[in-house]
Amino acid sequence: MLKKIADFIENFIETVLFGSRWLLAPFYIGLVGALVILLVKFVAKFLYIIPNIADASGTELILNILGLIDIVLIANLLLMIILSGYENFVSKIDAIKGHVDRPEWMGKVDYAGLKLKVISSIVAISSIELLKVFIHISEEGDKNLYTGNSLWEMEVFWLIILHLTFVFSGLVFALTEKNMHHPHN
Repeated sequence: MLKKIADFIENFIETVLFGSRWLLAPFYIGLVGALVILLVKFVAKFLYIIPNIADASGTELILNILGLIDIVLIANLLLMIILSGYENFVSKIDAIKGHVDRPEWMGKVDYAGLKLKVISSIVAISSIELLKVFIHISEEGDKNLYTGNSLWEMEVFWLIILHLTFVFSGLVFALTEKNMHHPHN
């Protein structure tokens, strides 16, 4: 009798714990909302660029386009987190199982792979931000506005340090994952 009660309690607890994964679903729906916010930001930035094309310098145009690329990279990362996270932690997405447009990586990106993709995307985004700063410096250098500005130089220095930290972290993550999943002899 005690065995049946213990089994019932254990089964109940495990069912509740397993069902608790559905508490994550609102988080992923919230991230879809964040994706909509990025879309609005992208459209606003795109609509800002169009009427100013004729008056913009080549550098300004490049900086604006790099800003659009930043938004797209963040949106791609967000979508990957939404779909992979949902499939890894909540439920398989069976509604699109045979769909022709289903991304090949869906169902194949585990948590470790997702972490590597996140850090890789962060490094790419950081690279674009750093490129924007260097392009801005080269344009401002022509006007001699940044020369001698120690605050500006410190800001650039810390951006470089931050970028190198992201790169180093990515390498450490990648090496750690490789060593953890390395086939043993």
